[in-house]
Amino acid sequence: MKLNNLTSLDPIEKARGIKGLSGASKLDREIWDEFENNLPALAEESEPLLEPDAVEPNGPSEGLSLTKTRRHQSFFRRTVLETYQYRCCITGNPLPELLRASHIVPWSQSEELRLKPTNGLCLSATFDAAFDRGLISFDDHYRLLVASRIAKQLPNEELETIFLSRVGKPLALPEKNLPSYEALEWHRLNLFVS
Repeated sequence: MKLNNLTSLDPIEKARGIKGLSGASKLDREIWDEFENNLPALAEESEPLLEPDAVEPNGPSEGLSLTKTRRHQSFFRRTVLETYQYRCCITGNPLPELLRASHIVPWSQSEELRLKPTNGLCLSATFDAAFDRGLISFDDHYRLLVASRIAKQLPNEELETIFLSRVGKPLALPEKNLPSYEALEWHRLNLFVS
């Protein structure tokens, strides 16, 4: 009932035609006003309550940190995307904002292959995520393989459209820097969840 009292004070819910209960007290109004007008401080207080294992944040909501960065990553990205003429090798998607230069053998696994364009595929964001997690891979003839876990989600029209309708279809190969057979085999053996 308390939440319904607070709902009656919420302008967004009112605009949707949801009234809540009419018994909101003076304290309910004070709590609502504090929540509306002091959200950053309340977020800082509530975060440790919502995630008890999390470290309690203090201070501003942003800070500086020292992190390891991947040098020359932009070179790899540009080379791979240019190799595939800025198109996803599975879907043909031409939107650069949605394209990723995917490492076949992950960056962390081989320093030697990190910048080699033959260790890269131009994939749209969804396929990049699936490839990184081993939900898709490619056979020796560059045909799409899809993990059985995806097929088990049927009937699911979206998975059928996005993944299963493309099973066995070859990726669009570039004119140069063909994906390395050895790298694709490594991916199938070490990441693919057949």
